[in-house]
Amino acid sequence: MTGSERDGRNGRDRREGSGRGGESDDGSNWPNRNTLWAEVFVGELAKGGVSAVCIAPGSRSTPLTVAFADHPDIEVFSHLDERSAAFFALGRAKRTGEVTPVLSTSGTATANFHPAVIEANQARVPLLVLTADRPPELRDSGANQTVDQEKLYGSAVRFYRDLPEPAADGRKLRSLRVDAGRALAASTGTPPGPVHLNFPFRKPLEPIAVSGDVPDGFEDDEPLAATGRDGPFVRTESGRPELDDQSVERVHEALGVERGLVVAGPSTTLDPAAVAALASATGFPVLADPLSGLRYGSHLADLDVPVCGGYDSYLDARAVDNWPAPEVALRVGASPTSKVLRNYLRDAVRESGTRQFVVDPAGEWREATFTASDLVIADPNRLALELAERAGRTDSSASDTWRERFRTAEANYWNAVETAHDDQFFEGTVPGDVIANAPDPATVFVSNSMTVRDADRFGRPRDAALTVLGNRGASGIDGIVSTGLGAGSATDDPLVCVLGDLAYYHDMNGLLALSRCDADATVVLINNDGGGIFRMLPIAEFDPPFTEQFETPHGLDFAPTAELYGFEFVRADDRAAFRDAYQASLGSTGTQVIEVAFDAGTSHAFRETVHGRACDAIDE
Repeated sequence: MTGSERDGRNGRDRREGSGRGGESDDGSNWPNRNTLWAEVFVGELAKGGVSAVCIAPGSRSTPLTVAFADHPDIEVFSHLDERSAAFFALGRAKRTGEVTPVLSTSGTATANFHPAVIEANQARVPLLVLTADRPPELRDSGANQTVDQEKLYGSAVRFYRDLPEPAADGRKLRSLRVDAGRALAASTGTPPGPVHLNFPFRKPLEPIAVSGDVPDGFEDDEPLAATGRDGPFVRTESGRPELDDQSVERVHEALGVERGLVVAGPSTTLDPAAVAALASATGFPVLADPLSGLRYGSHLADLDVPVCGGYDSYLDARAVDNWPAPEVALRVGASPTSKVLRNYLRDAVRESGTRQFVVDPAGEWREATFTASDLVIADPNRLALELAERAGRTDSSASDTWRERFRTAEANYWNAVETAHDDQFFEGTVPGDVIANAPDPATVFVSNSMTVRDADRFGRPRDAALTVLGNRGASGIDGIVSTGLGAGSATDDPLVCVLGDLAYYHDMNGLLALSRCDADATVVLINNDGGGIFRMLPIAEFDPPFTEQFETPHGLDFAPTAELYGFEFVRADDRAAFRDAYQASLGSTGTQVIEVAFDAGTSHAFRETVHGRACDAIDE
């Protein structure tokens, strides 16, 4: 179903490329300057490739809301909650790499975008934040719903503009078109991230005629301002950072060792084929975060080096105490989810002099142990292909023994894990089963706290087109439902969301998108009645205050949310029941929430038992 079919927005007749209606009563093509301003801006976004927008209702944003709703090439996702709207837009961008703007009215509505802006900044996700504002003279005056929105999101945005007041002025409108193009370019640049444009509007906000507001014949007098160009007003050609030949050769020479690793952290932009080509050419094992895009996919079928997912256990010092350290590690993507892996790389550098290359196209430092030896400012995909080509010209120096060490460790690890799953149904079983039995293709969105850690430890690599996503920029549990549904809205692939009870509680408002945005999903709710992740911290030994102030059991029954938001709610008490419910949901239409309840203490204890078993299996 298309956006226009879904919400009946076939709209008024439009002139090609302009996004404008017919003449107003005084002969101009726009009833007032706000309508002109908004339609020029929205039309420019459409020419720049924007195909969808998330809008929260409000009065001050009326000109932009009407312009978006009337544009024939932009699908509107309507949200009642600004925070949910922003995370939904974030999810679409994570899945597509393209900008989905989010629009709000003035006042505290704008502050509710802030958590998603932070995540977009930290995770490098394109996001265009549009906030409506009161006229400048009302600022700092005590006027109702007027807050300081200038640079509201601080250093989290790539580009900010407090736009001029709307006017039927050629130069101002050309400037507006340029700002639209600059905003899109900045949001998708290096690194991608959020952009904030603030729009002051004065009344009338609705498309009602204001005599003389837009002069008769304005389009003829200012055609470039009024109608723009055929295509974007400003075409931005973005380059990617690339090393010169000598620098590439120096990295290539450093990789000419027997024991090397390729480490892929969370990313939505890594090209699996490029990184796989590098791994194959060097002979280095790949340690692939579940959110890297490398752990799952068709590249696994023919790759002759191991792609590893069990390292969170078997790189523990207890298991690898007798292993030789890697001589070099090349890291792409963000910092890995696994603390065990991060510490393994840290200790290898400190104790054995391992050379660790961190490849980052923006030249930012994303290695919090501060032990990496080399920062490589280059596009990781292009660099991987260049290094693979050079490595392919010579015989690989990588040790077969080193490679087989990881291949054997992987096999032993997953055997130990499967035995553990058979022994006891615990929290870690669920993300592992979700990934193992997800359709091919599918989008899987995992929450933070224990959920992503369990996906890291128990999500076995698969030759399947799984797009596994999460909010690991700032690693919050807010907006998880909305981000997942936003990601699902951008694809026809089945959507599975796996989250804990606190994440579900935090974003229950986001469930309204199931009906308002025609979304559906299989939602797996792991309910351990509170913040089970705090059991990993030393404070767990101090009770009180641990239970009430950290674990915070809530005792909520989530089943009534099914009636409130219109989906099926199922409870599963054991592994067989969960698998049956999961498969039934995947084969059904609509949304099903499958709740699996656990005791957090029991699950955490068994999780540590599994970890110990795996270490023992590797050590043997």
